[in-house]
Amino acid sequence: MIGNSAHLPGGSPLLAHDPQPSLLLDAQAQPLELNAALRVLLEQLSLVDCRRLLPINCLPLVQACLVQQRAIEGVEAQFADRILVWTFIPGPGENRVLARCREASAQIVAERESAKARRLYRLIIENTTDLISRHTPDGGFLDASPASWALLGYWPGELRGTLAQRLFHRQGLAAMVRRAREGLEQDGYYTMTYRIRHRRGHYLWFETACRAIRETYTGAVVEVVSVSRDITARVQAEETTRRLADVVEANTDPVLFIQPDGAVTYLNPAARRILRLAESPSMPSLAQFLGRDVLARLQHEGWSGAERDGCWSLDTRLQPLGVAVSVPVVLMVLAHRSASGERFYSLVVRDLTERELREAQQRHHQDELAHTARLVTLGELASGIAHEMNQPLAAVVNYANASQRYLTALGSDSPAAERVAQGLERISVHANHAAQVIKRLRAFLRKGRRRMEALNPGEVAREAVRLCAWEASDCQVAIEDRLPDNLPLIYADRVLLEQVLLNLLRNAIDANREAHPGQPSLIVMSALAQRDGWVQIDVSDQGPGVSPAQLEQIFTPFYTSKANGLGLGLSMSRSIIEGFGGELQAEPMPVGLQMCCRLPTLAQSGAPQ
Repeated sequence: MIGNSAHLPGGSPLLAHDPQPSLLLDAQAQPLELNAALRVLLEQLSLVDCRRLLPINCLPLVQACLVQQRAIEGVEAQFADRILVWTFIPGPGENRVLARCREASAQIVAERESAKARRLYRLIIENTTDLISRHTPDGGFLDASPASWALLGYWPGELRGTLAQRLFHRQGLAAMVRRAREGLEQDGYYTMTYRIRHRRGHYLWFETACRAIRETYTGAVVEVVSVSRDITARVQAEETTRRLADVVEANTDPVLFIQPDGAVTYLNPAARRILRLAESPSMPSLAQFLGRDVLARLQHEGWSGAERDGCWSLDTRLQPLGVAVSVPVVLMVLAHRSASGERFYSLVVRDLTERELREAQQRHHQDELAHTARLVTLGELASGIAHEMNQPLAAVVNYANASQRYLTALGSDSPAAERVAQGLERISVHANHAAQVIKRLRAFLRKGRRRMEALNPGEVAREAVRLCAWEASDCQVAIEDRLPDNLPLIYADRVLLEQVLLNLLRNAIDANREAHPGQPSLIVMSALAQRDGWVQIDVSDQGPGVSPAQLEQIFTPFYTSKANGLGLGLSMSRSIIEGFGGELQAEPMPVGLQMCCRLPTLAQSGAPQ
């Protein structure tokens, strides 16, 4: 235990009366004696343990104190969880030092925390992207953070003493300043959005939160602290969003917003009109206006296709609520991501009702034009038709006269009855042949809506050959039939397809007659079932062919190389074939021209079988 300092030789008379924990040290910083206050601080420790309370550099401090004969103050030392502040005082005329200490744990910790907070505050002020500024009550700059350079192009020193209002856009300036002053006076806080001029002359959108600093006794506003940020990008984005929203609202195409789970979250007015939901605030489900097959395709292809490619579309029909008649539409699915990264989709519906009506009208006009062309063709084939009709009718007359003669001699000539029977049979055959010719002509001249059906292309092609056989024979043109009997079925209108093939054959006959006047020539009509599910019918002539310039215009309406032609045959033929989902092309040959008509098979076209 530590003894009483009064019994130690050479003790300091002031040591016992010092209220602060004190210690007497020799020139080597060894403890000589301590007072009662330090004994309380040491508790059960010995005199030697006093060294643990002293600073680590105690010896140099003691020596410096003695050499310089001056006190050394404010030296910190850590003892357990305490912080002691030591003062070293040289003894007058003695080679000893009085070390006094005080506990300053709370004070030093507070000072350290305060210094740390000041450093952190300065770090935030100097590095924040927001402009932090102090102002006089009338708006003059007292100070600003370095962010003023990045945001406005001014250094803080350039802004001091400048009225902030001088940088504001003039539109609505007076009203905004008045509202800001009133808000600061009444509430002590005000937030405003405005335009401010950059040093380079352009304007930015700022959002500023102002806080009033009041005088303690009077409560008057003596200073304003503001935090301002550049919200130009946000304002522009909001403006763009607002404009897009206006566009979506005014869009004549129905637009729906769809969540990934298929829930409808938004309908623009056009969508409400087409779905008959103008008066209902509720959101329908997709199943209420789309068929099961469409929903299945959306589930399996639509959403993923939109995610992958940005857009996915489908031609289908939409069923308005409470209406029996569906609407032809194109569904376009667009994939989006919100600012938070959440996925959603927009469903844009393009109403095809008008297009469907126009296509129906176009088909009607095309059918009318095709009928007119068939009448023209019939007039051109009149002589051949008359010849084809004259043959069976002349045979009927001859067999009828012979039968009458046989009937007269029936009593005297026994074989006459058999000959009469043969004559009547041949009359029937030729009369039926004439009836078939008339039936084919009536079918060819039929006027009305097209009748799509499954057809054997070989049969239709051979019928076209029969219709122009006499014309070909009159021009010494032979038509060679290379049509297989096992061609797959196609889906088309018989009369229109027959008209196209007849037009191709008659063009080939004219080309051969032009290249070989008065001489025999050949036309080859062939067909091939292709592996890709198409049937190709070719008509090859031995005519003069066409030049590259003519080949580019051969399907142009009203373009013709014939003196009396209208230039509508090939143009109309291509339109008819394309209406069947096929193609009509012209390919130059070493001799003549080949017309290639490609049509999808019944299975390829997807038509009912």
